[in-house]
Amino acid sequence: MKEQERAADHLEGYAEILAGICATGRGLTREERESLRSRGERAAERGLGLRALVRDLLSAAQEVRAGLRRTEAEHLLAAVEQAVDAFAEGHERAQRLAVRQEEAARREFIDDLLHGGSGPGRIAERAEHFGLLLSHAHAVAVAQGAEPYGDGYEVTRRVESSLLARFGNRRILLTTKDGRLICVAPSDEPEVLTHFAKQAYAATDGGQVAVGRPHPGPGGVVHSYEEALNALDLAARMELDAPVLYAADLLVYPVLTRDRQAMADLVRTVLGPLQGARGGARPLLDTLTAYFDTGCVSAQAARQLSLSVRAMTYRLDRIYRLTGADPADPVQRYTLQTAVIGARLLDWPDQPL
Repeated sequence: MKEQERAADHLEGYAEILAGICATGRGLTREERESLRSRGERAAERGLGLRALVRDLLSAAQEVRAGLRRTEAEHLLAAVEQAVDAFAEGHERAQRLAVRQEEAARREFIDDLLHGGSGPGRIAERAEHFGLLLSHAHAVAVAQGAEPYGDGYEVTRRVESSLLARFGNRRILLTTKDGRLICVAPSDEPEVLTHFAKQAYAATDGGQVAVGRPHPGPGGVVHSYEEALNALDLAARMELDAPVLYAADLLVYPVLTRDRQAMADLVRTVLGPLQGARGGARPLLDTLTAYFDTGCVSAQAARQLSLSVRAMTYRLDRIYRLTGADPADPVQRYTLQTAVIGARLLDWPDQPL
């Protein structure tokens, strides 16, 4: 009975249109074509697949054929062809609209999820539709490469295919935002983000991935996402070239910059005298950076800077005479190294303090 009601609803007037075409040999009028398109749209909206719709059309055409004269029946095939084309066009139009609406809803949800919009309750309610249970803790990984990436890009599809092949339909969200790849995964499945980081690094041809710490609830996703973004920003400022950065390993840097004025005072007081050197502070600051990055091994730092060991020793001595702090002394070294980190975080001396 329901099948008959469905056919009657979507095929209302269809038999009369076929009979009219067969009687005259004409084509579909503009009004008839649009009417059939509309019926095709309604069929799609009510969940009727295109194959089932075509079966209904052919079945109805068989009934029409039984009442046609031989001369009229000669036009039936052409009439059905036109009608099926119009129905299919409407059906496809409805499908495209549904896809666009779903994409818009997904993008709106992702924006709210990553920025905390529309309230935690509403976000959690919508999250289930996209495969997330926000009652659990989640962590967010963000990958960026030399160029921006969108949802339909080959890089995005490659990473998504790898995740699906490895983990199947688990509660994972892969998306893009501001040209970066983003993966949201439950905190009790850390292997998901590890695999994402590996695949994203390879797909972006040596990009960089940052992983935020796990946090509970809808607000936790925002927090973890911001941690990952901050880690990428920090890597750019501190010239950290590790392929994968973990926010948990970089917590010392936010602590150092929490009181920006105090850090600026430290940099100004400790490293300010370097500006009086020939060539300014930059060469000597780079010398300290290389020295500390190599574990205070002068020969290795010299190779990194393409200097002789003698030139490296001269520079370190020059720093000692200008600042009064000896890089080789363990106590004074800590103050110098903290000031150097602060200078890199504050982009000094390129930016005034």
